[in-house]
Amino acid sequence: MDLVFKMIALGVYFAAMIGIGLYAFRKTKGGEDYMLGGRQLHPFVAALSAGASDMSGWLLMGLPGALYMNGLVEAWIAVGLTVGAGLNWFFVAPRLRQYTQIARNAITVPSFFGNRLHDRTNVLRIAAGLIILVFFTFYVSSGMVAGGVFFQSMFGGPYLTGMLLVGGVTVLYTLFGGFLGASYTDVVQGLIMLVSLLVVPITAMFVVGGPAQMFASVREVNADFASMTSGGTAVGIISALAWGLGYFGQPHIIVRFMALRSSRDSRYGLVVGMSWMVICVLGAVFTALAGLAYFQQNAEAVLTDTTNGESVFLDLSQILFHPLIAGVLLAAVLAAIMSTISSQLIVTSSALVEDLIGGVGIKLSSKGALWGGRIGVLVVSVVAVLLALDPNSSVLGLVAFAWAGFGAAFGPIVLLALFWRRLTAAGAAVGMVAGAVVAFVWGQAWGPDRIELDVSWDLFAGQHLYEIIPGFLVCLVLAVLVSLITPQPPALAMQEFDDMVESLATGEARDRSGEAAQTGPGAAR
Repeated sequence: MDLVFKMIALGVYFAAMIGIGLYAFRKTKGGEDYMLGGRQLHPFVAALSAGASDMSGWLLMGLPGALYMNGLVEAWIAVGLTVGAGLNWFFVAPRLRQYTQIARNAITVPSFFGNRLHDRTNVLRIAAGLIILVFFTFYVSSGMVAGGVFFQSMFGGPYLTGMLLVGGVTVLYTLFGGFLGASYTDVVQGLIMLVSLLVVPITAMFVVGGPAQMFASVREVNADFASMTSGGTAVGIISALAWGLGYFGQPHIIVRFMALRSSRDSRYGLVVGMSWMVICVLGAVFTALAGLAYFQQNAEAVLTDTTNGESVFLDLSQILFHPLIAGVLLAAVLAAIMSTISSQLIVTSSALVEDLIGGVGIKLSSKGALWGGRIGVLVVSVVAVLLALDPNSSVLGLVAFAWAGFGAAFGPIVLLALFWRRLTAAGAAVGMVAGAVVAFVWGQAWGPDRIELDVSWDLFAGQHLYEIIPGFLVCLVLAVLVSLITPQPPALAMQEFDDMVESLATGEARDRSGEAAQTGPGAAR
C-alpha cells in the first residue's frame, strides 16, 4: 500500500510537469521564444530556474550525505558554489543581458562570442557549439541514468522503465514547451526542493527532541562535526571553493541572464536566487544534523547507504512521513534531476540549430528555428537515451569533466568579453581551447583514483587540485596575451562595448543606428 501512495504522488508530479510544458507550448511562437523565451523571463522565474537546473540531485543527496559522513569540512564546496552564484548574478547577469542584445541579438553563448568579437570565420562560434553539443549530450544521458537508478531504488521498478519514464516525461515537456517549459517547470521543481529541505530537517529535529538534543546527539556521534578543517587539507579546501569559478562558464545557467526582461532585473534575480540557495544549503546541513541525531537515538533504524550517507534525506522522508507525503518528498529528488536535464536539452538543441547549422551559413525562418529546436531536442534525447541504456558506460565519465571544462573554457572568455574591450577573437579561441585541454588533461592525470598530487603544505595530503583552477588560469592568461599581440578588435566591436556600458545606466540596449537592438530569429546571424 505504501508503494501505491508513492506512485500516486509521483503520477501527480509527472502530470503537473507535462501540463506546464503544454502551457508553455501555447506561448512559444518562434525560434527565439523556443530557445530564449523571447527575452521576457521574469527574474523570479530566472532565479529559481537557474538554481534548480544547477543543483541537481547533489543538493538533496550528495551534500547531506557528505556532511553526514564527514561533518562541516564537506561544506566548503557549498560555500564556493554560493559565492560563485552570487558573483555571477551581480557581475555577469546585467552586462550579459545588455550585451547579447546589442551584439546582434545573440541568443546562445557561442553566438554571443562570435557576435561580440566580430569573428567573420565563425570558428569560435562553431567550436563553442561543438563543445556544448558533445558534453551536454553526455551530461543529459548521465541525468537519465540518475533518474533510472533512483526510480529503481525508491520504487522497486526496473532500471530501464525508470530511466525511460523520467527521461520521457522530461523530454516531452521540453520538446513542446522549449525554454519557457524548462524554466516554468524549474520554478515548480525549485519550490519542491526548497519545501522538502525545510520540512524534512525541521520535522526530524523535533522528533529527536529539539535543537539542543539534536546537537547533543550529533556530538556523541562526531565530536568534530562543526569543524570546517578536521580531516581536510589546504588543497581540498581550495579545490572545493574553486567550484564557484565554474558558474561563469555554465551555458545552461547564464542563458537565464540573457532571457531576462532587462538588465535591471538582475538585482531582483540576485536576491531571489541567493535566498533560495542559502536556505536550501542550510536545509541540507540540518538534514545531515537531524539524520545523525535520529539514527543515533534509534538503533533499530537503518541508514540505507552506509558507505556515502547519500540516502539520509530519502530515509528520513520515508520514516517520518505518511507514504503519500513521502512520495512528494521523494519527487523532490527527481525534480532536481529533471530540472537539470531539461535545461541542458534546450542549450544543447540551441547549439545544434543556432550555432552549428547557423554557423555554416544556413539561415532558418522563425518557424524553421522553432521546429529545428524541437527536432534538436529529439535528436539529442535519442542519443542520450541510447547512451543511458548502459548505466556503467565509461563515456558517461566525461560528465565529471563538464563542470570544470565549461568553467575553464568559457568562464574567463565570458568575463573578458563583458569587462575588457580589447579581447580579440584569436585570444578568445586560443584561451578557450587551451582551458578545456588543460582541465581535461589535468583531470585525467591527477584526478581522483589516478596519480595523486604530492603537496607539502597539507591540511590535506593526497588530494588533487581541482582541474578548473589550472584550466581557468591558463585560459585567462593566454586569452589576454594573444589579444595583446594580435591586431585590436574592429572599431565597431569597441564601440559596441562602450554602448553596452552606457546602456547599463538606462536599461535599454540600442544598436549603432540609435534604434532598439534588433530582435527576432536570425538576428544573431
